[in-house]
Amino acid sequence: MYKMLGMFVVVMSIILLIFLPHPIWSTTTPIDNILLVVAYLFGSLCSGLAGYLGMDVATDSNMRSAHSAQKGITRAFLIAFRGGAVTGLAVVGLALLGVSAIYFFTGDPNIIVGFSFGASAMALFAKAGGGIYTKTADIAADLVGKIEMDLPEDDPRNPAVIADNVGDNVGDCAGMGADLFDSYVASLMAVMLLGVILGGYLVELPLIFAGIGITSALIGIFLVNVKEGQDPGAVLNNGTYVTCILYLILTSIVTYLQGYNWRLWGASTVGLIVGVIIGMTTEYFTSTNKPPTQLTASSSLTGPAVTIITGFSYGLISVFPPLVGIGLGSWISYTLCEAIGPGYGVYGIGISAFGMLSVVAMIIAGDSFGPIGDNAKGIAEMSGFTEETINILDKLDAAGNTTKAITKGFAIGAAGLTVLSILAAYKEVAEVQLNQIITFDLMNPIVMVGVLIGIALPPIFSAILMLGVGKNAQRMIEEVRRQFKEIPGLREGKEGVVPDYAKCVDIATIGALHELMPATIIIITVTIMVGLIFGVYGLGGYLAGNIFSGLLFALLMSNAGGLWDNAKKYIEEGHHGGKHSEAHKAAVIADTVGDPFKDTAGPSLNTMVTVIGLVANIFLPLFLIYALFR
Repeated sequence: MYKMLGMFVVVMSIILLIFLPHPIWSTTTPIDNILLVVAYLFGSLCSGLAGYLGMDVATDSNMRSAHSAQKGITRAFLIAFRGGAVTGLAVVGLALLGVSAIYFFTGDPNIIVGFSFGASAMALFAKAGGGIYTKTADIAADLVGKIEMDLPEDDPRNPAVIADNVGDNVGDCAGMGADLFDSYVASLMAVMLLGVILGGYLVELPLIFAGIGITSALIGIFLVNVKEGQDPGAVLNNGTYVTCILYLILTSIVTYLQGYNWRLWGASTVGLIVGVIIGMTTEYFTSTNKPPTQLTASSSLTGPAVTIITGFSYGLISVFPPLVGIGLGSWISYTLCEAIGPGYGVYGIGISAFGMLSVVAMIIAGDSFGPIGDNAKGIAEMSGFTEETINILDKLDAAGNTTKAITKGFAIGAAGLTVLSILAAYKEVAEVQLNQIITFDLMNPIVMVGVLIGIALPPIFSAILMLGVGKNAQRMIEEVRRQFKEIPGLREGKEGVVPDYAKCVDIATIGALHELMPATIIIITVTIMVGLIFGVYGLGGYLAGNIFSGLLFALLMSNAGGLWDNAKKYIEEGHHGGKHSEAHKAAVIADTVGDPFKDTAGPSLNTMVTVIGLVANIFLPLFLIYALFR
């Protein structure tokens, strides 16, 4: 995947060098074009490195956590969580290092747009490609292994299980790490751009708050530990709450000592509170301890169709609280900071978005804990560990499923506030360039055309990714069936008979690379075409439509998918007939429907809206010059 991304990065670097921030033939000093390309390459490198480090450490932590579970839950939990923490700290460390270095050497926050675009493009590839990879294997392993062959989960006889376990690391560690790296950098960039227009200390303020966020997360990470008998999920949530409280205390101290306006601190606090509320809402709709998941599980007694309908319905309901929270958070932050002076309202939205992302190191630690615990359980089952050890790891897996769902909701909410601040930055920069006030009036037909195109793009993007999962899963299902049919003794588990794991890994890899490219090229091409045809006003409407549609679909698919997954796990705990029952088979089918929802299309959408916002900002100089309708 990184080889293919490398080719994309080279092509995009050439385009940026020739055209941005000014066409190279129209300037006598191309230093700005060169700096933008260097920043773009640096952003791509940092994003890829963050994902790679997280995946590498997660792979090692899987094995160590499984081994340690033989001695109890405490050590197994600590290894899995600290392994996830490496990903979280690598993401925020590389992001803050990259942004700070570029600002230190250039003194120009506009160059950071290039760094952010590099991070976003890499994140989109990693999340979409990783999602296609992992769900291809997961669907094949479940439908053939569990439904057709009635095998346990992670049974070594199943040819797709290794690809499934690898996919957890690719999609949930490397992919989510790159995803939140992208949101973190984009949020920093948007606030700094808005700060340039207002002047003073407002450019550096988000960098200082970012450093405090890392310090708070470090303390919170070291305080998280599970003792025998404790609920791992509750401990993870408590760690997040402690980190948030530390961040609020430390930023208030710095605000007082540095003489910052307290309204800015208030806007940052609003963003953090909205993030916690979104996480709690997601937990309610996806946790095995809450009514939506339990009711969806009970509906499995009547077959997969009702299970799918019930889960999808709760997924639709679940989008309301987060969207209202994002809207109220934006309004309160704007109102709070508007009183400072002109332009401070939109800056308040930006600092609110970054407030939500300030403790992202802890959030990613909890998210990466999920796939580590999941794979540790798989390793224990394939290695023939005792039932007691597997039960310990099952608790980690269940806690990790909920934290993964919470993190997806948090990431989508953070992306929502971030892209609103990117839209605000787009409007402010365009006004400076045109030297006039810009309003995106829905009565303007050019703005309305942009809005409608923007609304249509997220479902198209989702469809392309999920069709990719479906096509690739078909190939792997056929391969798994072939192996069970043609390899003598495989189904019976005869000694010395092993499946061809490598063939399934190969199918997942090639299919993911083949299917992810069209979706990425389409969204970048459509964005540039809208800007070149409909200009600043049409593109502003397009960004707004894309944001609202993207957030709706992202929340729906992530929450519905997480709910179906945990409904299946609720049955596996012994409810409604337990494993191998008809209800369990119905829940497995619903879970396979939800797999590309929650792990491919849903979380990729929040990266998509960020990428589109950054493409609009970075290509804005060209749209101002060459747009057909201005």
